[in-house]
Amino acid sequence: MPAPADLGPAGTGPASAGPADRPRRRKRWRRSVTELVAALLAAVLLAFVLRTYAFETFWIPSGSMIPTLAVNDRILVQKAFFNWHDVREGEIVVFNHPPLDQCPGPANGDLVKRVIALPGQTIYSAGSNIYINGHLLSEPYLPAVDPLGRPIASSQHPYRVPAGEFYVLGDNRADSCDSRYWGPIQGSSIVGRAILVIWHDNHPDLHGL
Repeated sequence: MPAPADLGPAGTGPASAGPADRPRRRKRWRRSVTELVAALLAAVLLAFVLRTYAFETFWIPSGSMIPTLAVNDRILVQKAFFNWHDVREGEIVVFNHPPLDQCPGPANGDLVKRVIALPGQTIYSAGSNIYINGHLLSEPYLPAVDPLGRPIASSQHPYRVPAGEFYVLGDNRADSCDSRYWGPIQGSSIVGRAILVIWHDNHPDLHGL
């Protein structure tokens, strides 16, 4: 019976690769390296596209949104399929630093606040209550006791939000630099809508906003 084709002359092991096999091995090695590099580049490109156009994480540097967002929390912000014309009252948004901001702290970088009044609406406060178009604003996201701090206009002279702009406040009303100090924000300055907390109290913690 003839010896199996994959055995050497003595029939004790695989036949040694000849010189003709070496180019094929080098070719397979180069193809594997090329495929790996292509996969890594695709992963980097996908991450860049997702971060730039779909979702982005933001770090909370201050306590202006306590208790909803604490210092050092990280949030996920929706940027894909986002249109500032669709922003609704009560949503938390990320926006470019207002040009009129003169509050203590960094003079640049994006900010996170809650939308309180929409374009064309009127707003004023009485005590710690806020009124939109003359109606008391329901704010279930706030603690039972949450002093407003700096007031907003008055019932006799309510403030009307200009077209294309939004009135935003921090949830920590008594310690938040917001539209009470630098006015409403341009809708076009809104980067995206905060949809998820991914890091809270120094550990992963997923919950919606």
